[in-house]
Formats: sequence, structure tokens, C-alpha cells
Amino acid sequence: MSGTSQTSSLTERTNTAIDNALSGRKRGLMTPLLFAGPAVIASIAYMDPGNFATNIQAGSRYGYTLLWVVVMANIIAMLFQALSAKLGIVTNKNLAEMCRDQFPKPVVWGMWGVSEVAAMATDLAEFLGGALALSLLFHMPLLVGMGITAIITYALLMVEKRGFRPIELMIGGLVAVIALCYLVEMFIVPVDWAAAGLGMITPQLPDAQALTISVGIIGATVMPHAIFLHSGLTQHRTHAKNQGERRKLLRFSNIEVVIALSIAGLVNIAMVIMASSAFHAGHSEVAEIETAYHTLTPLLGIGAAGFFLLSLIASGISSSVVGTMAGQMIMQGFVGFRIPIWLRRLVTMVPAFIVVALGVNATDALVYSQVVLSLALPAPMIALVMFTRRRDIMGEFVNSRLTAGISILGTVVIVALNIILLLQIFGVSIPGLE
Repeated sequence: MSGTSQTSSLTERTNTAIDNALSGRKRGLMTPLLFAGPAVIASIAYMDPGNFATNIQAGSRYGYTLLWVVVMANIIAMLFQALSAKLGIVTNKNLAEMCRDQFPKPVVWGMWGVSEVAAMATDLAEFLGGALALSLLFHMPLLVGMGITAIITYALLMVEKRGFRPIELMIGGLVAVIALCYLVEMFIVPVDWAAAGLGMITPQLPDAQALTISVGIIGATVMPHAIFLHSGLTQHRTHAKNQGERRKLLRFSNIEVVIALSIAGLVNIAMVIMASSAFHAGHSEVAEIETAYHTLTPLLGIGAAGFFLLSLIASGISSSVVGTMAGQMIMQGFVGFRIPIWLRRLVTMVPAFIVVALGVNATDALVYSQVVLSLALPAPMIALVMFTRRRDIMGEFVNSRLTAGISILGTVVIVALNIILLLQIFGVSIPGLE
């Protein structure tokens, strides 16, 4: 049997097993694993190179102080990824398609434009991250590293043609690499766990720069393309035959979201803790990925630096694959057509090559790309809240008052932070942040 038919049969066997589980013919401890995949793929957006950049700056400059931002962002992310998955499961449409159906054309085109800018900002972070790691590991020019990252990404994207299961397993494997690398790092760096715990539950912003980094953390954690993508990953994966099966799908989906996003959240917390423990006392000037790598080697040994680079390579490649998948789905949802994968890849990665060719500082570009993402975030969040609280769209699965209230609060927090950031950018003084 050829490799292609073997891989196709993997997806077919998974579909058959899922049908049996939904109908009650299959039970067991391993059953939830059949439904794992969409949230795992979406979770890679929460561990992309933009997270590395913002988390290194947060930890090195402010120690454990901004850990609460990571925790808050992750909780908001869990809620909105769960809502996105629910939209796809209940309506069999993704968020972009719902926007096209429900909003006036000018709004649809505007949202598509903002989403494309966000896709370019996402690719900037992903390509730079993978390229930086390859550049540092093999001492090659950054542009060469970006070219290699692009080739690897395109090759991995071809796996998607073989069904949903192979790409889910591939991304899941790369997520495991990132998580294991940071688990090892926690045994290498000296951690003040009491101070870290306090930082997770004590909201504070020491100065204006902390606000910029905080908005960057949120932009790197709650990402527009991940909110769009999750609804697309669930809409066609499995079709429920009745409301009972749909309820089961939603239950398994929510379990997967909590587990996958908890792992992503712990990785982000570990990133900040590593940067804080390694750099804050004596090396608080470390604000760049390259400097972090070179400083880790004498401080904690080549092992710590090596695991750092390995996780960055896995992050850059996997998040670039997921970003391209999201871009295709968003374009098709908003404007109704697809373009070849190579062209999609080219459109969003060209700005990244331009930034590097112009000599812009790579880590600064990463951080500001995350700020752009945060500014693009309210549009899909507001649309998702609107759709999932409408009974004519969701039927019996409409958001409860509690869920609707919390989701509105999360959106208000994001919008408020963005307004404060914009005021800061335009020179308006913010009380307490001068």
C-alpha cells in the first residue's frame, strides 16, 4: 500500500471511530483522543515565536511582575477558542463565513483586510522565529534561515492533502517538543516559585513600557487567526447526526480546549519564568532572542541554550504551517475563493523578508507584530460574541447569560488595553504610566 493511501486510511479510520463513539458503540478511556486535534492545532498560535519575544522581554525587564497578564490572556483565549469551536460544530460554518453571511459587504471587506494585515503580522513573527533559531544554531544569514523555514513549511503543508488526522498528529508532535523543552528548562533555571505565584495573581503595570509588552503578550496569546481557524477546523471534521451527538461533540471539544490551552499557558508561564530567573537579576537588559541565547550559554550552560533553540525551531515551523492554514480558510470564508498554497505562502511572507532585508531589529519586529495582532483582535472577538449569543444562529446551544457576560467582559478588556496603547502611541499621557 502506498504512503498516501495509508495516510488517507488513518483519517478514514479516525472518522469511523468518531462515528462509533458518538453513537455509543465505542467507549473507553482512549475515546477522548479521537476528538483531540482542532484545539491542539489552534494552541500552536499561543506558543509561536511572538510569544518568545514578548515573554523574554516581560521576564527580563520585569521579573515575575507580568505573569498575571499571561494568566489573564490564557483564560480569555480558552473562552474564545471554545466559542469558536462551538460555532463551527453547531452551524457547520466557520467564523469568516458567518461574517460574510451576516454583515454588510463593506464590513466584510474591512474585516477581511484587517485579517490579511494580521496574517502578515503573524507570518512576520513565525518566519523570524524559525529563521533566528536556524541562524543561531548553524551560523547562517537570517535571510537564508527564512528561506529554509519557508521550504520546510511548504513541505509540511502538503500533508494536509492527506486528511485532517496526519496534520493534527504532526502539529501535536511539535507542540510536545516545545512543551518538553520548557519542562526541561524549569529543571535547569533557579526559580523563586513563591514570587512567581504572587506574580500570577497580582495585577500591576510598573510603567508605560510594561503596558506595551502586556498588550504584546495578549496579541501573542489571543490571536485573531486562531479564533477564525478553530471554527473552520471543527465545521467539517465530524458531522453530528442529531442534537445528542452535537452535545457530545461540544463536551469533548471543551475538554480538549481546556487541556490544550492549559499546556500552552504553562509553556508561556515557563517562558516568562525562564527569562526572569535567568536574566532579571543582573541581565535585565536582555530583550532580544539572540541575546537571550548567547547569555543563556555562559549562565546556565549549552543545554539550556540548546533546548531554547530547539523549542524556537519547532515553534516557528509549526506556527507557520498553522498560519497558512488559517489564511486560506479566512480568505475563502470572507471572499469565497482559494488561491494556491504557494501563492498564499508568498503573499504573507514577503513583508517578513522585507523587514529583514531592511535591517530592522528582529526581536523588536516580533514584539510590534504582536501589538498589531492585538489591535486586529477586537473584530473577530466581537463577531464571535455576537453570533454565539444569537438563538436564531445557535438554537439551544446559544451562550448562557454567564458565558455571554464573561465573553463581553473579555472583549472589553482587550479593547480598553488597545485604546490605552493607541493613546500612548500618540503621546497622550496615561495617569500612573508616565
